[in-house]
Amino acid sequence: MKKQNKILASLCVLMLAACSSSQSSNDIKTSSNTKSKVLGADEQVIIPLQAKSGSQVSGTIEVYALKEGTVLLQLKAKNVPPGLHAIHVHENPDCSSADGSSAGGHWNPTQDKHGRWGHKNGYHKGDIGVFLADKEGNVDYTFKTTTDSWCIGCNDPAKNILGHSIILHSDPDDFVTQPTGNAGGRIACGVIR
Repeated sequence: MKKQNKILASLCVLMLAACSSSQSSNDIKTSSNTKSKVLGADEQVIIPLQAKSGSQVSGTIEVYALKEGTVLLQLKAKNVPPGLHAIHVHENPDCSSADGSSAGGHWNPTQDKHGRWGHKNGYHKGDIGVFLADKEGNVDYTFKTTTDSWCIGCNDPAKNILGHSIILHSDPDDFVTQPTGNAGGRIACGVIR
């Protein structure tokens, strides 16, 4: 039975990895050392998205800290304009403005240039990447990386994603234009608490 559980857990993690790159409320639920949707997660943060800039976007972002040091981010949203869009962690834990500008710029505690996550030429710690909304406006996106660049609630302000926000943008990130990636307007925002 233990062997079957290990196999099942491994399959779940592999399925989540395979998906990679493919309520208007500020209340955030944080769960620590409890059973979560992802097997092996030490901590979980659920971030409700708020529509911004006249959009109708709704959904959630779930961030998991897994035991092996992996950070997993899952975005599930609807009413997103079809096509590619940028997703970034932003500096301020504030989604109060109608256009999302209260979230500030990209989270960049190391003062690096904007770029593609993990690229040798540098990137902001908030430079997550690009996701695709299907023709019906639905999104099911998973970002998984083995990194020590993020943590949930640790004592390192250069790694702790709590106290920031996540923004969905109207356009894709070009990974070149400084400092924003030319990602366009802010169509959804969620505070990470």
